[in-house]
Amino acid sequence: MSGHSKWSTIKRKKGVKDAKRGTAFSKAARLIEVAAKGGADPNMNFKLKLAIAKAKEVNMPNSNIEKAIQKGSGADKDSSVIEETNYEGLAPGNVGVIVQTVTDNKNRTVSEIRHIFSKHDGSFGTSVAWQFENMGVLQVVKTNDLENMQLAIIDSGAINFEDVGDILEVHTQPKELDKVKTKLEQAGLKIRSAVLEMVPKNKITISDKSLAKKVLNFLDILENHDDVVNVYSTLDIPDEILSQLQ
Repeated sequence: MSGHSKWSTIKRKKGVKDAKRGTAFSKAARLIEVAAKGGADPNMNFKLKLAIAKAKEVNMPNSNIEKAIQKGSGADKDSSVIEETNYEGLAPGNVGVIVQTVTDNKNRTVSEIRHIFSKHDGSFGTSVAWQFENMGVLQVVKTNDLENMQLAIIDSGAINFEDVGDILEVHTQPKELDKVKTKLEQAGLKIRSAVLEMVPKNKITISDKSLAKKVLNFLDILENHDDVVNVYSTLDIPDEILSQLQ
């Protein structure tokens, strides 16, 4: 299992806790507001379509979704002032990190993100975007007929896929994400999620348990920040070490 996939698995589990904390709705609404600036119709605005799907994953009510769309598209009297900004840097162990934020105050956000990097022995502002590739990522629930499932994924036009526990993680070109998702659904497969992610080209393997714990804690603190909606990293932790940390 790749470091990217393992970190994605950790994030999925943490997402449940986020929902309980009441932060998931606000983060989902901000993503919708940003996406809706490109148009209020999700059929014509793929970024908005993805943002709505992510909101539904955390069971955000349709009324909240519609309100965020109206606000982001300018149809609401209180037009959105939310902006999307990415920050780069290094976590402990020279792990590359990209932090995606949506905020109404960029000066506040950058100051607070910089402070998190500094406090936890990271390096804020170091360019790492070249270590990642923007890709479509689908989590496809495994079936008992794994062979036919894999054939369906290959026929869908996906770039590749990998086994990640109870799912197969499918990678696509960004513009092919919706098409691949539709083909997999037509083949009878269940899609748990479909998102655009920054996938690491190469991973940094952390085999020291203490350092691995430190890096995961750092990434967790970043993700828990109110303005942070996604954290991507080049982290790779061997299974035997990861099992001791979960």
